[in-house]
Amino acid sequence: MLPLVAMLMPNWMDPEYLLHWMGNWALWGTLVVVFIECGVLFPILPGDSLLFAVGLFIAQGSINVPLWLACVLLTVAAFLGNVSGYYIGRALGTSLFRNPNARFLKPKYIEQTHEFFERYGPRALVMARFVPIVRTFITIVAGAGKMDPKKFFLWTGVGAVIWAPGITLLGHALGNVQFIHNHLESALILLVLVSLIPMVVEFFLARRRNRKTGDAPKHAAPKHQVSNGQ
Repeated sequence: MLPLVAMLMPNWMDPEYLLHWMGNWALWGTLVVVFIECGVLFPILPGDSLLFAVGLFIAQGSINVPLWLACVLLTVAAFLGNVSGYYIGRALGTSLFRNPNARFLKPKYIEQTHEFFERYGPRALVMARFVPIVRTFITIVAGAGKMDPKKFFLWTGVGAVIWAPGITLLGHALGNVQFIHNHLESALILLVLVSLIPMVVEFFLARRRNRKTGDAPKHAAPKHQVSNGQ
């Protein structure tokens, strides 16, 4: 990656480094990363950029796996990751998110995710696929709130089908573009930055809403309770 970014970012956040390091096991390692990021309480992983890089590497022949098979396997990994997160939430609730000084399981993450869920309803499971951190914790919130399993499976399945193949196909489509090939590091950095846009936009919208509404009304729904309605 670019020198400055390489110094600031650990190797396991660099998708190009990860795929080269995993070698012939690149796709299978990516499946594990996607599974973990989509629901096993570890949100700081290169989800979007890794999917993009997999598609790009398949186009270039560095990963010798049919594109259709990679898309199917990545979709399954994303879906199963969400399902595991859902049942972790049902079993443990939000009890793991009580230490404000925790490195990953911060209470503010679960609160922000709850607000995201309250704002967009079940379709948040689709939208959250493209929002880092929220992508991981929204399944925990859904499970802790006892969201109807059938509805959860439907919406999280739709999200998996759109997200995993969508970004992989984008990487594959751009994989043979000479400019992208010659500037792979810059392209991956740009994708990481683009993936952060929804989170930044939501942050500023939340600040704007807070300025308009002030304190939350007393009749607001309790925290961490997910509605089963539309």
